[in-house]
Amino acid sequence: MNHQEMPLFYQLVQFAEKKPFSFHVPGHKNGTVFLEEAREYFKFILPLDVTELTGLDDLHAAQGVIFEAEKLAAEYFKADHTFFLVGGSTAGNLAMILSTCAPGDKIIVQRNCHKSIMNGLELSGAKPIFIRPEYDKSVCRYTAPDYSTVENALHENPDAKGLVLTYPDYFGHTYALKHMIDLAHRYQIPVLVDEAHGVHFSLGDPFPISAVELGADLVVQSAHKMAPAMTMASFLHMKSDLLSRDRVQHYLQMLQSSSPSYPLMASLDIARAYLASLSKEKINTILTSAHRLRQLFSQGKDWDVLPSHDPLKITLQVQEGLSGYEIAHEFEKHLLYPELATDKQVLFIHGLEEFRDFNRVENIVKNMNEQYKYKTNHATIEIGTLFKEPIQELAVSYHEMFKLAKKKAKLEETVGYIAAEAVIPYPPGIPVILKGERITEEQIRLIRHLIQQGATFQHHDIEQGIEVFE
Repeated sequence: MNHQEMPLFYQLVQFAEKKPFSFHVPGHKNGTVFLEEAREYFKFILPLDVTELTGLDDLHAAQGVIFEAEKLAAEYFKADHTFFLVGGSTAGNLAMILSTCAPGDKIIVQRNCHKSIMNGLELSGAKPIFIRPEYDKSVCRYTAPDYSTVENALHENPDAKGLVLTYPDYFGHTYALKHMIDLAHRYQIPVLVDEAHGVHFSLGDPFPISAVELGADLVVQSAHKMAPAMTMASFLHMKSDLLSRDRVQHYLQMLQSSSPSYPLMASLDIARAYLASLSKEKINTILTSAHRLRQLFSQGKDWDVLPSHDPLKITLQVQEGLSGYEIAHEFEKHLLYPELATDKQVLFIHGLEEFRDFNRVENIVKNMNEQYKYKTNHATIEIGTLFKEPIQELAVSYHEMFKLAKKKAKLEETVGYIAAEAVIPYPPGIPVILKGERITEEQIRLIRHLIQQGATFQHHDIEQGIEVFE
């Protein structure tokens, strides 16, 4: 196949160039009906924002240009089949869980998975067996589960319907995933991988190997995170003898819009072609740029630059007593926007193109060095004991939760209660407390600390308390 081809994108352009009359949805009528002050910013994309017209195919029954675009993606990413996602990796993660489990089925899940995995578990009514990730003191965060933990979980639950893992994490950390995949497959248990941050692993060395190539059964990738696709545009790759493609497709039809965005789908076509177009020379230029940027950040006096398995992820670990949130906020004052901040770290993501404004970054780092000579220290907190048990279940099942009464309680009063809602700092979207989990003092201390440090929670008003089961 020719990976410079973009069948869906080309078809949309050819259709728009005919300047057709629109007596159909969407209501902007190829961009002719639009607020004048906004038209300048949207005028090129609106003619491509069409609906399922003759010759433009249908995502949910693809036989034409969308089918061809998905086929090209599957070949490039070395999958048996690739599904285009317009609901982000969230839609893919939900479909992975729902197509694998029925109510009451066991499924082994990495505890520090994204909230969309947890939501999928609740929707499915499955019985999650959570496995603890290991705490890496060198980077001050939980990373991946140990092989022995996975081994014990599989041995104790050979009837589990799946093993759910995250690879890489937000910061580009990877691990010996293939050993875990091979182990699960010996039990005839499929492996579902949230690889939201690894679409560019298809580029090969020196990037880590993709979970698709390592043998995972279902793999979700956020094309918009590291490849040049529009926000929400993602892939779900399938390569499995253990799961049903029809079942996956069934749930994708349920979860995704019946009016999927053509610009989003076309951007997936474009993103795959862009990745395929990158020569070794171009990749080396990008890597050189990322290395130079890493060196500039290394000149900062109040943080260390951590190593990463993904060379495009640049993580600053702030010195003891400083706040990653505050450091990130100061960078933003200089119009340098990081991807995320945590209590101890600030993450920058280098794109798949050479960066050129190095002088500006160097000056910003110098200004930060001067600025932080006079900053007072912030309190710190130890989180290495947050997840105590290597293998753990929820205190109550999802089915039982529907029958239980709830009440709202102040944070410090919830210790010992079972959470009736998840508590999730975002980004990165990893729950500190799971719905159905018994709340501990360590969790409340961490939440209170994160609030004081300026973390954002996806919660109506975390300081007023959270819901627990009575």
